[in-house]
Amino acid sequence: MTRTTIALAVMAALALPAAHAQTPAPKAAPPKAAAAKPAEAPGKALYPPSAFDAVLKDRTAQGQPDTPELRAMIREELNTRELLAREARKKGLDKSADIKSQMDLASQTVLVRAFVADWVKNNPLPEADLRREYDAIKSQIGDKEYKVAHILVETEPEAKDVVAELQKGAKFADLAKARSKDPGSKDKGGDLDWNAPANFVKPFSDAMVKAEKGKFTPQPVQTQFGWHVILVEDVRDAKVPSFDEVKPQLAQRMQAQHLDKYFRELRAKNGV
Repeated sequence: MTRTTIALAVMAALALPAAHAQTPAPKAAPPKAAAAKPAEAPGKALYPPSAFDAVLKDRTAQGQPDTPELRAMIREELNTRELLAREARKKGLDKSADIKSQMDLASQTVLVRAFVADWVKNNPLPEADLRREYDAIKSQIGDKEYKVAHILVETEPEAKDVVAELQKGAKFADLAKARSKDPGSKDKGGDLDWNAPANFVKPFSDAMVKAEKGKFTPQPVQTQFGWHVILVEDVRDAKVPSFDEVKPQLAQRMQAQHLDKYFRELRAKNGV
């Protein structure tokens, strides 16, 4: 790796951020098979061993092999950054209010990440809670899915007029293209594809579930979006993922909810 590459990496402040884990370092050029040079001896270190260990751990976690070349590159980067930091302090840049604020924020970010990781580790979600949440979501989704289309208009008289035209033999898709106000389905003949009832507002889903397969609702349905004439084209059993399939995503979502609750309680406790 050339000195220029090291300098560019440092100038861009990408190689070793404050937390030692922000951005991947530039990769060293692969050694030539016939004339590979041995890695340099460690030499003088201007950084604490913990900094080297943290960066090495981060790089290997990103997929870089732990090689003598990688270790030499990290040592050079750390030394270069420390030398530049010393030069910055000599110029008094660390006394700048703006720079101090940025440094404080970087330090705060590291502490917050560490605290959140510690909180999550010490507040694991019980399996029973995850299963209860899964069962609640599964119940909300229901055991059926509906292939449904609709025609959305602004007023009840317009909706009744649509129903009358359908009763006279007009094609649902043609009327949807001509009269529906729903930009997402109008050009598709009103088609909303397959959906669980939970995906719609309650007045719509209630009417959809009650409607006969292959028929449209004889009475228009009002929601906050306007008036709908709904066609249920088909019905099938819902394909709900198993608990084990969704457990990681479910745990992540519930942990985020618990963290948010903790944050709100912490803010309230401190009057902010």
